[in-house]
Amino acid sequence: MKIFRIFENQLFTLLDTIELAGDIGHRICSVLRLEKDDIILLFNGDGYEYKSVITNVKRHTVFVKILEKIKKNLESSLKIHLGQVISKGDKMDFVIQKATELGIQKLTPLFSEHCMVQLKSDRIEKKKEHWIKIAIHAAEQCGRTEVPIIETPQTLVQWVQTRNEETRLVLSPLATQSLAATKIRGSVALLIGPEGGLSDDEVKIACKHTFTDVKLGPRVLRTETAALAAVTVVQCMAGDFSEHPLSVP
Repeated sequence: MKIFRIFENQLFTLLDTIELAGDIGHRICSVLRLEKDDIILLFNGDGYEYKSVITNVKRHTVFVKILEKIKKNLESSLKIHLGQVISKGDKMDFVIQKATELGIQKLTPLFSEHCMVQLKSDRIEKKKEHWIKIAIHAAEQCGRTEVPIIETPQTLVQWVQTRNEETRLVLSPLATQSLAATKIRGSVALLIGPEGGLSDDEVKIACKHTFTDVKLGPRVLRTETAALAAVTVVQCMAGDFSEHPLSVP
């Protein structure tokens, strides 16, 4: 029988019995249809999995007992912060889902000159909550014990001005330097433009704030393709896809 992995943002103590209610309780009861004595794996972002058994089910409330604390080391040594200009439709959901699977540590949704999505202030937090759920479900599926941080959307200019990652890269099809030829040092900030691309001024602003403009290859990629290709390339160069990953604290 398949054992389901479920994220729950609370502390777990061995042999304690805890209550899972609300959306998680509903999911366990009505979606996964789990019952008393079924085993589940819980995680809360602390780097461990907690093997647990369902001891009781009441409507949409589930009680589980923590049986075992299991250390998992599936996180990339390369800390990647993805600055992704918000794309329309479900493309943003797709990027967040797949970037989580690829091992990013953090993602900030951005507004830019050519961004085709406009969010009013009352919708920004709802969107952020939606994107956090996407990241959580992706982490549950791929085996991660940490969920990437999804930051509150901000402007591209705000984001580039506050970066402190050791390696800062902006993708541009007009760049002369290849991403694959770039030296990766420490943590990485990756700036990805929207469907219409970044403006020349935005690339210049990023470079003014110590970003290096790089290209992936000879073809112009869609925003969602560019983001995932870039993450994959840097993981292959210095992350957990590499034979010699960087050792980053």
